[in-house]
Amino acid sequence: MSKILILCTGNSCRSQMAEGFLKSIAPDLEIYSAGTHPAKEVHPKAVRVMKEAGVNISGHFPKTVDQFQDQNFAYVITVCDSAKETCPVFSGKVRSKLHFPFTDPAIATGTAEEVLAEFRRVRDEIKDRFLRFYNETLMSLRLTKKNENTHTKTQRTQSF
Repeated sequence: MSKILILCTGNSCRSQMAEGFLKSIAPDLEIYSAGTHPAKEVHPKAVRVMKEAGVNISGHFPKTVDQFQDQNFAYVITVCDSAKETCPVFSGKVRSKLHFPFTDPAIATGTAEEVLAEFRRVRDEIKDRFLRFYNETLMSLRLTKKNENTHTKTQRTQSF
């Protein structure tokens, strides 16, 4: 089973949305999110726009990356906008580190509707990117493992 950690700074918007989407399409995987400087709560607008997309993250809460440092992960994915902020570094054991940059909707300015539109835009970008990650990376790993297991079973059957 693949274990995935999604990191950003506050663990209040982007990483929470990414965790929610991945859990909704791959409930059998262990998926976590965390931040280097966790906020006090998941941003209410992130909860709202995810609910609009059919994913409930209202029970999520920000976590510190420190609580995951002694764990092994197949993937650690940073989702910060590296051009505008410092991305967190994970020093624990990880097979593959990936970076998917998204702008932080929490810093959006404008009218209430303009800010909400920015949350929706970022949500949709996160959904598209993590769906592509699932289809191109995680599904191919699953198929490879399934084929290996089938091949091993076939070999075992033939050896009897």
